[in-house]
Amino acid sequence: MADRAEGMETLLLGIDAACAPVLSELLDRGAEVPTLRELLEEGASGPLESQIPPWTASAWPSMFTGTNPGKHGIFSFLVFEGYDWDVVNASHCREPTLWELLDVRGLTSVVVNVPVTHPPNSFSGALLPGYTAPEDPEGHPEGITEDVREEIGGYRVYPRHEGASDAGQEAMIENYRELLEMRGEAFRYLADRFAPEFGFLQFQVTDSVFHERPGDWGAVQAVYEALDEQVRETLEACEPATVIVASDHGMGKYDGYEFRANEFLREAGYVRSKRGGEKGMPAWGPLRDDEGSGEGEPAILERGMALAAKVGVTSQRVGRVVDALGLTDLVLEVVPQGMVRAGTEQVDFQNSRAYMRERIELGIRINLAGREPAGVVPESDYEHVREELIAALEDVDTPDGEPVFEQVAPREEFFQGSAAEEAVDIVTVPNEFDQFLSATLAGEAFGPPTEPWNHKRAGIVAARGAAIDATAPSETEGIVDGIENAHLFDIAPTVLATLSLPSAERMDGAALPVVESAGEEQYASADRGRRVATDDSAVESRLSDLGYIE
Repeated sequence: MADRAEGMETLLLGIDAACAPVLSELLDRGAEVPTLRELLEEGASGPLESQIPPWTASAWPSMFTGTNPGKHGIFSFLVFEGYDWDVVNASHCREPTLWELLDVRGLTSVVVNVPVTHPPNSFSGALLPGYTAPEDPEGHPEGITEDVREEIGGYRVYPRHEGASDAGQEAMIENYRELLEMRGEAFRYLADRFAPEFGFLQFQVTDSVFHERPGDWGAVQAVYEALDEQVRETLEACEPATVIVASDHGMGKYDGYEFRANEFLREAGYVRSKRGGEKGMPAWGPLRDDEGSGEGEPAILERGMALAAKVGVTSQRVGRVVDALGLTDLVLEVVPQGMVRAGTEQVDFQNSRAYMRERIELGIRINLAGREPAGVVPESDYEHVREELIAALEDVDTPDGEPVFEQVAPREEFFQGSAAEEAVDIVTVPNEFDQFLSATLAGEAFGPPTEPWNHKRAGIVAARGAAIDATAPSETEGIVDGIENAHLFDIAPTVLATLSLPSAERMDGAALPVVESAGEEQYASADRGRRVATDDSAVESRLSDLGYIE
């Protein structure tokens, strides 16, 4: 093993969906999280504003590049080429990561479980990929995944259960604990082996537990207590001079409505729909929780879904598979009309004027001629159509008379960079993130939220150690104190500053005031080469189970 006499300089602990309301609730319930509490109370801490959109696949790249999605090019779990799509992966990231920037400066990093890092690029150190990677991922350096499994007795990217219905509470909690232990043990082994100046350890199940067991505070408490143990053991083993804790977004209950944007756009004459076909994304997701009335229908649906699963098809593709298997007429006979509409109807992207491609993008894409393969809106009409849509969406109220959106704006207000044109044309920010957006065609524009718990804009950040001035004045109170107005984009520059390194001039954030900035410099841009297809039905299925893909 390498000589670890001086320990690690900076450790970044990523806790997905961590936020003050969740931590406060856990503390009120008596959760035993002394290590997290100590990090928050002894160092400087505060709320961390996430980006738009505040979801895992886009937010973590923003954190580890310090840039907005318009620069790094990842806006969602999906990446689009025309009307076709694939699950996003590391080859789609156009900006250099923290560990690549440090490699240029001759520093070594160990990165474990960070989303959208597969397939990894070469750098000094080691990487085990996180979300959107396959279950048997390629790590860096070659063979490292197998080394880790041999050393600690096994390693998984995802929990053993494949969805919320596949296991009871005790089994799921045990699966979560297993993952948390694997993260900690793998990181500590790699840190000991590579002696990095920088470590980045991410925990994802703190988010997954809310999607899979919404409102189950017993499960959430068990997850955080197991997390706290791994954080404690990691701090003791690695002895980092500086520790930064950061989340990609917050988490909370949705008390509003589900707004089905494509249904609204269809009623307004922008969206056209079709059944079956080779293009588009059928919305079969509502079938998961709907109750049918047709005799024998559950068995028929089970057989249909089982057949679909055997050919590697996830929720978006069920509609075309039902048609290919010759089951369309049968489904139409036995499934209630609401389920039929949800399961067999999809947006006809090619013949629509504007549509929501998928909900996590938080916005509307215009089917623009010259840009889209079969664009129908002339370039000369682009601004007029966009202004017309913005005005219409700004006026949408829920059945209770509350505005659906707190902001509807051109994409330029959120995304700047060479990849901005790949984003939605109109960004739609839900009101207080209490209204759930959906891209499904379900017959009505409003309904109850498909998921009762989901992402909120405010996460959390904390910093403690040799490079941190925890005495900065603050007006905040409670479990967070000392850091104000922090943004997700600020984390990468802050990490660099703790290592006495300047931030990259292309970064959209700045080092937080609790650390002394080393200024800005120009770094080499990332050369990703060719984009690599994910094309992994198992990854798509897992994302669908968690509600990330409808």
